[in-house]
Amino acid sequence: MSATTLAHTAPVSTDAATRGLVEIRGVSKSYSGHEVLHDVNLTVQPGEVVAILGPSGSGKSTLLRTINHLESVDRGWVTVDGQLIGYEQRGDKLFELKEKDILKRRTQVGVVFQNFNLFPHLTAAENIAKAPVALKRVSKSDGHELALGLLAKVGLSDKADAYPRQLSGGQQQRVAIARALALTPKVLLFDEPTSALDPELVGEVLDVIRDLAKLGTTLIIVTHEIGFAREVADRIVFIDGGHVLEVGTPAQVFGSPTHARTKEFLGKVL
Repeated sequence: MSATTLAHTAPVSTDAATRGLVEIRGVSKSYSGHEVLHDVNLTVQPGEVVAILGPSGSGKSTLLRTINHLESVDRGWVTVDGQLIGYEQRGDKLFELKEKDILKRRTQVGVVFQNFNLFPHLTAAENIAKAPVALKRVSKSDGHELALGLLAKVGLSDKADAYPRQLSGGQQQRVAIARALALTPKVLLFDEPTSALDPELVGEVLDVIRDLAKLGTTLIIVTHEIGFAREVADRIVFIDGGHVLEVGTPAQVFGSPTHARTKEFLGKVL
């Protein structure tokens, strides 16, 4: 069982009313001696929409994946509503949980990947219902009804019986979003949700995320869609070289960035 060092005061449970509070403290992560995250600190408030920007290889996706323990950390900790997702604390060390316990806690955090990751042998409705049925949260029939409701939510009421191969990339991504919502997560993570799509399909996925942003779920979005980030996000986080260099409102970060690297990056993409 691997252990990581606490870089800051140990996390404590918070009141249930803070549904969707994400706290990242002192998180560092290296691969083969190369540090991809360095002492990252960030708090995302319940219901907040945060967009993470930065160049390729800056650590954006790695940071996102530490939130639901798809990536372990070398130092520091991440909590959702005061609860560690992949670890338990013993003294000043965090020890990794067994996989079944990690999976149980991970249901609090939904993830939408850039490449959809739908099961090709299941219909759209079956893809959505699979997890809540498998976890015995709902019966098979109720799971199907849940899936139909979520498909309606993402504008795909007529695609319940379609297989992924019969759907466009944008439709597959909308099914993936519905699937992530099926477990009613406290936090929803998006890892470059439009990067694998043809340009004409990007808008339909961004429209669904816009609608989610109005519903009060905590959203953390790694994206290269600058205009979308400016419109939807409550705050922008700019990362480069594994360091969080700038955090602020869209008006602050896009209008008057304080860090030279942020100015350089935005000068190339705006």
